[in-house]
Amino acid sequence: MRSDRVKKGLERAPHRSLLKALGLTDEELKKPLIGIANSFNEIVPGHMHLRQITEAVKAGVRMAGGVPIEFGVIGVCDGIAMNHEGMRYSLVSREIIADAIEIMTQAHAFDALVLVSSCDKITPGMLMAALRLNIPALLVSGGPMLTGSFRGRKVNLISVFEGVGRVKAGEMTEEDLAELEECACPTCGSCAGMFTANSMNCLSEALGLALPGNGTIPAVTAERLRLAKRTGMKVVELLKKRITPRKIATAEAFRNAIAVDMALGCSTNTVLHVPAIAREAGLELPLEVFDEISRKTPVLASLIPSGPYSVPELHEAGGIPAVMAELTKVGVIETGVLTSTGKKLKEILKEACILNPEVIRPVEKAYREEGGIAILWGNLAPEGAVVKTSAVVPEMMKHEGPARVFDSEEEAYRAILGGKIKPGDVVVIRYEGPKGGPGMREMLSPTSAIIGMGLGSSVALITDGRFSGGTQGACIGHVSPEAAEGGPIALVKDGDRIRIDIPERKLELLVSEDELSTRRKAWRPKKKKVSGVLARYAKLVSSGAKGAVFED
Repeated sequence: MRSDRVKKGLERAPHRSLLKALGLTDEELKKPLIGIANSFNEIVPGHMHLRQITEAVKAGVRMAGGVPIEFGVIGVCDGIAMNHEGMRYSLVSREIIADAIEIMTQAHAFDALVLVSSCDKITPGMLMAALRLNIPALLVSGGPMLTGSFRGRKVNLISVFEGVGRVKAGEMTEEDLAELEECACPTCGSCAGMFTANSMNCLSEALGLALPGNGTIPAVTAERLRLAKRTGMKVVELLKKRITPRKIATAEAFRNAIAVDMALGCSTNTVLHVPAIAREAGLELPLEVFDEISRKTPVLASLIPSGPYSVPELHEAGGIPAVMAELTKVGVIETGVLTSTGKKLKEILKEACILNPEVIRPVEKAYREEGGIAILWGNLAPEGAVVKTSAVVPEMMKHEGPARVFDSEEEAYRAILGGKIKPGDVVVIRYEGPKGGPGMREMLSPTSAIIGMGLGSSVALITDGRFSGGTQGACIGHVSPEAAEGGPIALVKDGDRIRIDIPERKLELLVSEDELSTRRKAWRPKKKKVSGVLARYAKLVSSGAKGAVFED
């Protein structure tokens, strides 16, 4: 066992003495030491109950003959960090989480890991660590929040963000909004729609690095605690069988996860995180792979924010196994891959079925023929850009309009709420990319304001930043190269015509090459005064088109 390096032999008497200071016995030191990375904190609703989840994991580990040892991991609440300087730190935390788990695991020679996660950057950071370390490891999340109820209709966090715009548009009073904010987030758990947290927790299941049900079992149920116990038991079994993450998360498994991503209309942040996770396994996932799979994968579910159904309702309808079983009919799922259960995927899918054909539609009645995310290219995004097609209304699938250019999220947000954006406009928010932000902030507040102001069917938004999984509308992000690196988005001027053609995967700035060449010669990079972790991040981070990973 790996842990023998800290507990076996004459020379390890001092090490054993320190371990015994924890209360461990000689009998326990003969057993495998299982690291439990717990991202509990008291600021993130998706994490506030993870002590209980972690205790259930520990119980499972002990039942299977292992010794659980818990350590802490940071976590940022994207909703609370949204629309201010705090959001610059969200994506940054992904790399820090992966590094922290690597450090704790290597320094203390754990034999295996259970990763207790929940929200946006925590799950991908933990999966990156698992594949980097490549010791037996499983992820278990805290599960999705239940939806709230506001005057007889389902609501969630995004309802509140959009409510701000509705107040500004005169469609809602401040008293109404105050009532809404009381009931929109009624329980612990990751926000109830197919936002980034739930997207990544579902994809960890599809990838095979979490047990069935991980992405969809509600946070507040006993079933979630039983899943945590089974996860603890299973990781000890994987250790005995020497099944490591890279044996599970193969190239075929990543393609399966992308297919599920497209079928569910997941967050565009998956296009950042999935390549970053794959890179830790030595695999490359260029943007072209996402678009290729998207064109072959129908959208089978209409989930919040694109549709009416919540992630708990997806669970009741059959969950991720039912989605994957249905996708086998169109040939986008490789069923021969190994999963964290120790079984091949085809064995799991034999027991899967759709229990509600409206929440998970059969392929013959799919919501859309092509997947929920598309990659756009053109002279405005030579290295690609990303759009959540499942959240775009039909009339905005093709759009041409004048650019309204802003060099920060705050400027754009003020203009939208101030009524300065008109139907037909294309809002451009730049210098918010991985380097230029730095930190590649999410633009949920501006996009929610557009929807709340009633402009969702007439205004597009383009940015080198990114979007929350809760974003809806014609919102195109990850534009690469970013403005801070002199990408074409840095050259756009107010009034320039921009053409968007999502079916043809085009994003074009309708300005002549001669004019762009003249602007390029006059362009000078905007320098932001940053220090600490943001300064280091800006120096190391790569393009959003590459997953915003650190350069080698």
